[in-house]
Amino acid sequence: MSSTAGRIAGAIGLVTLLGSVYTYFVVLSVPWIAGGQALIGAALIGVYFASNYSQLGQFASSRSSFFMLSAALMTVLVAGALVAVNYIAAKRDKTWDLTNKKIYSLAPQTVTTLQGLKEKVTAIGFVQTTHPAYDALQNLFERYHRETPEKFEFTFKDPRKSPDLALKYQVKEGQATVVVTRGEGAKESHTALNVVSEQELTNALIKINSVGEQKVYFVQGHGEWTLEENRDPNSDAPGSVSEFKKTLIQEGYTPEALTLLGKDDVPKDAALLVIAGSHHAFAAPEVTLLQRYLDQGGRVLFFAEAQEEAGIASVLESYGVALDRGIVADDHFAVNSPYQVLSQFYADHEITKLLKQLTLTVEFLPSRGLSVLHGGDAKPLAVVLTSPYGWVETTPNENPERSDGEKTGQIPLVVASTKATAATAAAKRFDESRLVVFGNSEILVDQNWGHEANRNLIMNSVAWATQQVTKITIRPPDRDISTIDLDRGMMGKIRFVATDLFPLSLLSLGLAIWISRRSK
Repeated sequence: MSSTAGRIAGAIGLVTLLGSVYTYFVVLSVPWIAGGQALIGAALIGVYFASNYSQLGQFASSRSSFFMLSAALMTVLVAGALVAVNYIAAKRDKTWDLTNKKIYSLAPQTVTTLQGLKEKVTAIGFVQTTHPAYDALQNLFERYHRETPEKFEFTFKDPRKSPDLALKYQVKEGQATVVVTRGEGAKESHTALNVVSEQELTNALIKINSVGEQKVYFVQGHGEWTLEENRDPNSDAPGSVSEFKKTLIQEGYTPEALTLLGKDDVPKDAALLVIAGSHHAFAAPEVTLLQRYLDQGGRVLFFAEAQEEAGIASVLESYGVALDRGIVADDHFAVNSPYQVLSQFYADHEITKLLKQLTLTVEFLPSRGLSVLHGGDAKPLAVVLTSPYGWVETTPNENPERSDGEKTGQIPLVVASTKATAATAAAKRFDESRLVVFGNSEILVDQNWGHEANRNLIMNSVAWATQQVTKITIRPPDRDISTIDLDRGMMGKIRFVATDLFPLSLLSLGLAIWISRRSK
């Protein structure tokens, strides 16, 4: 073998030998791979000595020796730096989420929920280590634990090896189940979930941390959206708000249908009344009942129908809100149609402060415009408005245009109002009445519930009306993620090729070219 080929083999051998340290401590931690790499490196260095034996005496004085020693020293320093960085990162447990959808970052709702836990919670993952969901679940648990290590702990149990726990929590073998527990002994409470995602786990924490019951009544009897999904495609029944109902349950509320007609009073346990999409007017006794409920310190969310009258204008006006006649249009901030209005225009209000900070865009389907009335005891505030290019189209058609006499400018889409309760102590429900009026009700129906900004706006309105301050937040989104499930072995092989084998091969090739040219 020529001396040049020997020098190339020696350089590659040195890189391979030093790289074995990096492979074992940083990349793969597999002894036989790192050991094999070290043996190959040592063998190549042996080839160098064998082919350059006669020139070894001149090695110390040659220029090539200087460059080879410099390259070796640089390789050692780089490998040492990588090991040091990896060691420090492991000790500090610091991570960065560089994904476009922030799929490894906890949502604000999750952080708020963890910080608001009243006592320590333990998540028990009944998942075998060989289950495809094990690694993802462990990563999720670790992120929760890092946020509040003193309040959230987790452990994994094999149902086959812990039959007593599996029986206690009614865990089915072969099914990945997480049980979230709080307290011990007779005071223990728990909830179980089978579909484990950040949203599901956070909802479980909210549920187990809830104190008392928040009853949300949905007024029925005037063509409102139903609480239960209608699965009959031939039915003429109105659409459903079953997804809204499901979200309420997940966040600790108890939704229930309510008919006001024939009632003497709204149930005393009502934390909130929701009126969603009334197609027919309320009867006079119902209007009186609703007015009395609000005046006693009640809370109401009213979602108007675009071209229908609910007959409760007097109630709304007593709280500083009026429904405009016509449909809101915007020829600048809209999608598909001027009637499908987009908005990032929020007031400084508890309901919208986080949406405003994150510049989230809400979308309103054909919506009634609202007017804020001043002069009474109520304190109304427009919390969501159109852009300055909005107007109320009084004669809706396919090609809306501004006309003389039509209301223009920033049209309120959502108004929140409060009023001090004037009722006597015996009749008083709360010290302050709260009303939130939306110009549209279709944002509640199942097919539209997936819009994240709208969902947060609605749920934050529920939280504000019921004075559940900790539930005013931004919930984990329905992330658009494309992922591949990889086990640890496959991930290690990918890491070995991408961060070890491929870079070291390029470095070796570069050294070989450089030594070959220096020898000519």
